[in-house]
Amino acid sequence: MDVSLCVDTGRPWADVAALARAADSAGVHTVYVSDHLLPFAPVGSPADEPVLEAWTTLTALATATERVRIGTLVLGSTLRHPAVVAKMAATLDHVSGGRLVLGLGAGWQPNEHAANGIPLPPVGERLDRFTEALRAVILLLHEGGGSLEGRYVRLMDARCSPRPLQRRLPILVGGSGERRTLRIAATYADAWHAWGEADEFARLSGVLDGHCAAVGRSPDTVRRVTGGVPEDGREELGRYAAAGADEYVLRDLRAEPTSTTLARLQSLIVR
Repeated sequence: MDVSLCVDTGRPWADVAALARAADSAGVHTVYVSDHLLPFAPVGSPADEPVLEAWTTLTALATATERVRIGTLVLGSTLRHPAVVAKMAATLDHVSGGRLVLGLGAGWQPNEHAANGIPLPPVGERLDRFTEALRAVILLLHEGGGSLEGRYVRLMDARCSPRPLQRRLPILVGGSGERRTLRIAATYADAWHAWGEADEFARLSGVLDGHCAAVGRSPDTVRRVTGGVPEDGREELGRYAAAGADEYVLRDLRAEPTSTTLARLQSLIVR
């Protein structure tokens, strides 16, 4: 099973870059960053801790690393137009030498939307919008462009040039909603991610298998990605491997020293 790292963008840039470089040297599969404008807090409460912007950080990490893949876990679709996301992704795939994983999600954090005046629709509408955003991104990245007449997203003979370096830039869908999100992943994703204990991940993976069957897709064409903060290193990997995971993502925590993250990472990748 591949081992990856999700770096906490609440850390100073120097620490983020150092962790990514260490992961690159250690042979980690992917370095991910999350996508938030503010740390989580109840709406109206102070949220003053620093957070680096995801795409700017990821672009800088592309130039600070050489071999490791880079990705978002995940980019919130409420924050950027899908045509802009597709252009960003194609460009960063070139900057990184074809190492990008484009992780996308429907968006969820209420306080960052409220504070910045960004609409956060109800869940049903949000997932409808996310579905159309995925269709637009895939049309632009995988097919080079075209037209789309959706309720929320409209493209008129749009083009994305240059195309990504990767023949098929992988799209990762994040989320654990059993009825809608997992069906969206089964329909559109190259990879699916959800946090959770191994037993719960195995159950959700089975739900995803059912959605794959319903849309006429082989379940083994969707990469399964999960992770957390392990307490027992390789034993934890074994539990998730048995649950059907293809990739385990170690979560970095800003409240802990970077040495703790590196020690956890080493415990996972020792052969």
